[in-house]
Amino acid sequence: MPLRTLQKPWQFQRVYRHGKKIDCKFAVLFYYRTGDGCGPQFGFVASKRLGGAVKRNRAKRLLREVAGRAVDRLEHQDLWVVLVARSEINHTKGQAMLAEIDEELEGLAKGEARA
Repeated sequence: MPLRTLQKPWQFQRVYRHGKKIDCKFAVLFYYRTGDGCGPQFGFVASKRLGGAVKRNRAKRLLREVAGRAVDRLEHQDLWVVLVARSEINHTKGQAMLAEIDEELEGLAKGEARA
């Protein structure tokens, strides 16, 4: 299943205002159950506090990789998920970060997400 992304600012706002939040060491996951039958859609955020464009783009690239791994497990879930990178994401090689966020997305797929 291809990775579908959130495009409009109102979609991000709805996830932030009406969704739930999961804190991780490397990112914050916001998710909102839409019930629209369209499957999962993802949004990626890396603020300027992370650093310059190179660091922000690396952070978003890592988050997209995690989402790409999880999209097949979430294909029957009607979710909007926004992944917000934290500064710790730039101080890791990637495998630890991928494992932690992947574990949280696995919980979403099973419906056991902690909020």
